[in-house]
Amino acid sequence: MRARTLLPLLVMSALPLLGAEPDAEGCKDHPLFTRMAGYRIAHCETKEFDSYEFRTGPGKPVNVEGRRTMIAYVLKEGSAAPGRLQVLRNYENAVKAIGGAVLATEDDAVAFLRAVKDDREIWAEVNVYNTESPGLVIVEKAAMKQEVVANAEVFASGLRATGHVAVYGIFFDTNKAEIKPESRPALAEIAKLLQKDPALKLYVVGHTDATGLLDANMKLSQARGESVVRSLVADHGIAPARLKGLGVGPAAPVASNDTEVGRAKNRRVELVKQ
Repeated sequence: MRARTLLPLLVMSALPLLGAEPDAEGCKDHPLFTRMAGYRIAHCETKEFDSYEFRTGPGKPVNVEGRRTMIAYVLKEGSAAPGRLQVLRNYENAVKAIGGAVLATEDDAVAFLRAVKDDREIWAEVNVYNTESPGLVIVEKAAMKQEVVANAEVFASGLRATGHVAVYGIFFDTNKAEIKPESRPALAEIAKLLQKDPALKLYVVGHTDATGLLDANMKLSQARGESVVRSLVADHGIAPARLKGLGVGPAAPVASNDTEVGRAKNRRVELVKQ
């Protein structure tokens, strides 16, 4: 219920601006939707990564994570308010025109929409309880970009505590085992870990999510583990006898494979003490 009441509050906070006709400073329509005639933007907010609760049917909430945009419209002075159905149908038809779908409606005043455009999965909520101040929430679904890469001390602590530690700073393209250049900082920290403890030997274990065929994922995870070993040997001078690449595919998840966030956590490399 909290998510359904947020937009009216945003509009109320913008009421002192009603005498002005221009859009609120810095605000514009989302690229997916043009606005209904006679409206201006009273308030907007964008967060690069956030979550929002949508509906796929009665009693079927779903949290979607990604870039979240909220836009609160208000009717311009002198403009006539359209009916709820007119506003909803305009947004529904706009989504259907690009191959999207209406997932659910509530109280003939809220519509939940989903579309895929330019390889982006986009979810939207249109709220027209008050047609003089309709609201729009759009989430461009995405996994959070991993910006924090653990260092050698964190790896050492994890190995001491549990005998294994996950590394999330090593990146591969989908279905490929070649290490991407942005993986260098994480690889340098693994090398530092090994250089500080000359007796340490590691299994370097590739993990995948559960998407795709099991045999393919097993081979892919093995190839990724071996790629990391080759990089540590060739680029950092680590003795080959101290490392062995392995792969377990999707057999050891740390999160649910039912969500993109969970799948992103499962796609990882782990260091395991030999």
